Amino acid sequence: MQLIDGNKTAKTIKAEIAQEVKAIQAAGGKTPHLAAILVGHDGGSETYVAYKIKDCEEVGFKSSMIRYEDDVTEAELLAKVDELNKDADVDGFIVQLPLPKHISEQKIIEAIDPKKDVDGFHPINVGRMVIGLPSFVSATPDGIVELIKRHGIETSGKNCVVIGRSNIVGRPMSVLMSQKEMNATVTVAHSRTKDLKEVCANADILIAAIGSPGFVTADMVKPGAVVIDVGTTRVKSTETKSGWKLKGDVVFDEVADKCAFITPVPGGVGPMTRVSLLKNTLLAAKKEIYS
Repeated sequence: MQLIDGNKTAKTIKAEIAQEVKAIQAAGGKTPHLAAILVGHDGGSETYVAYKIKDCEEVGFKSSMIRYEDDVTEAELLAKVDELNKDADVDGFIVQLPLPKHISEQKIIEAIDPKKDVDGFHPINVGRMVIGLPSFVSATPDGIVELIKRHGIETSGKNCVVIGRSNIVGRPMSVLMSQKEMNATVTVAHSRTKDLKEVCANADILIAAIGSPGFVTADMVKPGAVVIDVGTTRVKSTETKSGWKLKGDVVFDEVADKCAFITPVPGGVGPMTRVSLLKNTLLAAKKEIYS
């Protein structure tokens, strides 16, 4: 079994991005600028945005964080999105999800200029990704593809099962794995899939993105399979000082011995999600997706 080390891979990619930023600056170019809007005080969101700001510092990007309380109105948020769309210094920006219930997440996502949508959530970017045009790809699926490629994992003609059909991970993941670059045969499985264990047990590559801690057990995994665990659920724990622990969708201790490759949680897919956001911001700054 080989552990797919997301931390190590992300560090390598960050070094590559930092090198490119230095070259841009040396040539008199503009420093890439990522902005983030954070609403409320969700612990997970606050931590995640703080990591993103730190990542920007590490690679030499400029970063901005705009904070609002939970009671911000949808109109106020839309006005800020419009302002960032028009700000020539901001190359890309994200609105950290989830948002309070009185705000339509879809309305906010669709208000973002697709040319600055470095999260890759706008329908225009999703549509371009589906038909194989240059686009900002959702960070988690993009990070997983990068992990697979950099670990030399064969995907062409392989049977890939994606558990989960969310618009942020499952659906884009299935599209990317089936496209010519990866050439896998893809099944999208979910809570209503019949004979789910058997479907998963036939997978050469199993990508678990269902958000259910410990869902994938050893009897669902084919010997020698590649297992990618996207799950990051915070569960109560007496083992940590914080009283919380991140758990993946896969029962790692049971499954690891059967695998050829497996991602840990934490330290697998998570760091790659963050680094993919940096990659998208660099692409936005260089006008490589949209001229």
